[in-house]
Amino acid sequence: MAVEFPKSLWAATAPERPLSSPLQGVEETDVAIIGAGFTGLSAAIEARKRGHATTVIEGKAAGWGASGRNNGQVIPILTSAEPDVWVSRYGDAGKRMVRLIGNSGDVLFDLVREFGMQAEAEQSGWFQPAHSPGRVKLSQKRVDAWQRYGFPAELKDAQACADILGSEFWHGGMYNPTGGHINPLALAREMARVAEHLGAVIHEENPATSFERVGSQWIIKTPEGTLKARALIMASNAYTGELAPRLAPRIARSIVPVLSWQMATEPVGDNLRQKLLPGRQAVSDTRGDLRFFRYDARNRLITGGAVIGSIDVANRVRRKAATNLAEAFPELGVPEMTHVWSGYIGMNWDRFPRVHRLGPDGWAWIGCNGRGVALGTSLGRELARAATGQPEDELALPVTEPHPFPMHGIVRRVAPTYLTWLKRQDHKEINL
Repeated sequence: MAVEFPKSLWAATAPERPLSSPLQGVEETDVAIIGAGFTGLSAAIEARKRGHATTVIEGKAAGWGASGRNNGQVIPILTSAEPDVWVSRYGDAGKRMVRLIGNSGDVLFDLVREFGMQAEAEQSGWFQPAHSPGRVKLSQKRVDAWQRYGFPAELKDAQACADILGSEFWHGGMYNPTGGHINPLALAREMARVAEHLGAVIHEENPATSFERVGSQWIIKTPEGTLKARALIMASNAYTGELAPRLAPRIARSIVPVLSWQMATEPVGDNLRQKLLPGRQAVSDTRGDLRFFRYDARNRLITGGAVIGSIDVANRVRRKAATNLAEAFPELGVPEMTHVWSGYIGMNWDRFPRVHRLGPDGWAWIGCNGRGVALGTSLGRELARAATGQPEDELALPVTEPHPFPMHGIVRRVAPTYLTWLKRQDHKEINL
């Protein structure tokens, strides 16, 4: 029976990929990976490049979770985890993490180019326009921070911002030329193809139900089989507690899965497309109630949003996102959305991703906070290097212990109301 994907634009356009068979009986490998999203598949590619037998366990299908549902923006910074804070919190490991984040756009696009992945990849840059004059000061602070670490961030003034966007709705902002966008489900399926071509084994429709360290091996159980491995990477992120709630409950409860809505317009006509966002950058602004958009390969604008409440959510968020685009781009009018879909992102209290040690040769990370495309791909490579013997003091792995949210179930139910606070903050001017 085929795995059902959300009715997204990506499911309608990504190349088909036949499912691999579930694990049955007992298998052995060197590196076991739980999760076939960007992190797990990037880890599988790197582990195979380093010559290690690798097996990936996936509960649904490659790219079924957040990796195949997101907006596809390749963003080489995080939401609020600034470079200097990484260093003050984690020292040398924090410095290495800053370098990993700053290079993450190039890591992804270089991987695409290395293997000729057909993923609608465009390294056209990423732009974060400031929604108020005060936020331009925040943009300047971020640009200065990333430039101190040698990355090509640039501050754009109001005129340059209007030239990039084809709109005077914003006031300037931060630009990074190494970002861009991809078709995320196409990328996940291409990464799976490459991993298998390099010799990795992928078992789909095959949720890991438990893992434990026994002697010198990790034992991973699935409904019909057992996988034994020297090293383990858990790469399930926001879906860690969704398919097998008992798999890693402390880690699963350390983030809150928040539903993120994405959608696509009809293709924009050539004349208008050349005026609006002519350089085809990926864009996400400085609001907490984020406005974000970019073109796909068919010149559809891919956007999204969030609303409070659980009644008629899809239609409400569709109307909100369309109205937001029309407000910024009056020539566009209120666009019709042809595809609307959703999926979880993993949020935590300070929006810092977390790296955890599961035990000897056992690793996990969690908490993408809406920046998982570039970061997940880069961290997958880093975790594979750790699992295949590279010294930890050479890697961007600031290890911490999981800290579950108290009363996680209640926190999860009330988390969407956080949007109210964010919207209030969006109206406050920043003084730096």
